[in-house]
Amino acid sequence: MIDQKKMTHAFFEALHPLLARLNVERTLSPGKLGVLRYLSEHGRATTSELALAGRVSPQGISLAARELERLLLVTRVPDDVDRRRVWIELTPEGSQKLAQEVSVGYGWLDRTVRERLTPEDRKALEAVIPVLRKLASEATID
Repeated sequence: MIDQKKMTHAFFEALHPLLARLNVERTLSPGKLGVLRYLSEHGRATTSELALAGRVSPQGISLAARELERLLLVTRVPDDVDRRRVWIELTPEGSQKLAQEVSVGYGWLDRTVRERLTPEDRKALEAVIPVLRKLASEATID
């Protein structure tokens, strides 16, 4: 029988360098990319919604949103009804930057899978994707 703790540790140890490598050539932090991705998938959001989705503090989201706004990747828009509420919206530049950042990581991973894995390895990787998606669904807040 598999030792669950050893398997979990080995899984993390195998996954961590891959995730780190995906981010090497990116110019935005994973947190800022998460904000852009959330806005791209869900539309405008408040800092509270973004904080809940990203499992970070509202203050952390406010700092990230200010930086993204400074980079012209998001904009702050006052609510039409409640002037105390401010929406964070993705700009066209933000959509373009998100696509660029994602493409950089995917490009490396695609090349590596194609060049380093055998057909049998790729088949094994394909078989584990549903399991990884199941784990990912536990990590996602919508």
